[in-house]
Amino acid sequence: MVKLPLLAILIFLSFLQQGCAPLVAGGAVATSVIVAKDPRTAGTIIDDKGIQMKAGNELYEDEMLGDQVHINVASYNGVVLLTGETPTAEMRARAEQIVSEVDKVRRVHNEITVAAPSSGLTRSSDTLITTKIKTRMVAEKEFDSGRIKVVTENGTVYLMGLVTRQQAAVATEISRSVSGVQRVVRLFEYTD
Repeated sequence: MVKLPLLAILIFLSFLQQGCAPLVAGGAVATSVIVAKDPRTAGTIIDDKGIQMKAGNELYEDEMLGDQVHINVASYNGVVLLTGETPTAEMRARAEQIVSEVDKVRRVHNEITVAAPSSGLTRSSDTLITTKIKTRMVAEKEFDSGRIKVVTENGTVYLMGLVTRQQAAVATEISRSVSGVQRVVRLFEYTD
């Protein structure tokens, strides 16, 4: 498999540019192990990171949206999830339009709510929920957590990835068992 060393080299080089090579040398190995379990090719992983960065930049630079919105962009295998808040339905639709035009985006799930931006406390709670879910997935025996991306927004957990229906069921049950989870939304692509 050539994809693993290439991705590890790209990650390492990106940190070299930022002057963080000594701090990251051990992290590159850990990242390589995680990537080895990911069913996507190295190119697709890089494409997904590029989609997230480009979409985020375009949303921020848009005159209508700019800093008036709180929008998160997650991409897995070219499928994009938009979460967060916008003050108006028009802004919500504009965000989806912008992201759908980003190169290599295959589909957009627009889960943005029309509301005031969430508080820092809510965002911290969401981060904690995501961390708990990922930790439980890694601890689950015979479960390949590298196939699943977990995004939490205002207590709602979104699950993305390339999985079997059995893996989807396990991931859903793990997510539901974490305190603070209000709802679980499955956005999987099934391999069986």
